[in-house]
Amino acid sequence: MKKDTVTSSFYAYLTRLRWIKRWGLKRNAHEENVMEHSWEVSVIAHTLALIKNRYFNGQVDANAVATAALYHDITEVITGDLPTPIKYHSEEIRNAYKEIERQAEIELLELLPPEIRGDFKQLISHDQMPEEHIQIIKAADKISAYLKCQAELKAGNLEFEIAAEHLAQRIAESEQEEVVFFMQVFAPSCTLTLDGLMKTY
Repeated sequence: MKKDTVTSSFYAYLTRLRWIKRWGLKRNAHEENVMEHSWEVSVIAHTLALIKNRYFNGQVDANAVATAALYHDITEVITGDLPTPIKYHSEEIRNAYKEIERQAEIELLELLPPEIRGDFKQLISHDQMPEEHIQIIKAADKISAYLKCQAELKAGNLEFEIAAEHLAQRIAESEQEEVVFFMQVFAPSCTLTLDGLMKTY
C-alpha cells in the first residue's frame, strides 16, 4: 500500500447492514436484516434481467443489475429502514425521505477513495443508474417483500396478511413480462418445506 493512501470506513459501514432490521412496525416470526434482504433482491434482479434478455428480447446487463441491487438499500446504514407505510404516508414525507436518501448516498460515496468513487456512483446514486435497471431492481424488491410476507403467513403470523395482499396486487398489475414469468415459474415453490422441495426431484 502506498504511504499516502487514505483509509476508508466505507466497508465498515456496509458490514453494519446486518444489524438493521426490516419490517420494524410488525411482529416478525423470522427477523430479516437489510444485508440478507439485499442479497435476495440481487439474485432476483439478476434472474429478472436474464429472463428479460432470453425470453423477451431484452438487452440488459444482468451482472450490472445484480451488482446495483446489492447496494440498493445501502443508505439505510445511515437512515435506518423506514417502514413503507410511513415512507409513503404523504407526498411531503416521501419527498423529504428521498432527499435524505440522496444526501446519504453522497456521504457514503465520499468515504471511498477518489479513484473508484466514479465506479460506485453508478451503483449507489439512483440518478446515475439506467432507468431500466431501476425498474428491474424495484420489481425484485417487491418480489422479495412478497416472499417474506408469504413466509410469515406460513409461520402463522397474520401481521403480514394485508401487506401480502397489497404486494400481490401490485405485482399482478406489473407490465414487466419478466416479473410475470418469475412469479409463474419460481415463486410457487418458495412456500414449500424442504421435504416438499425434495419431492420435486
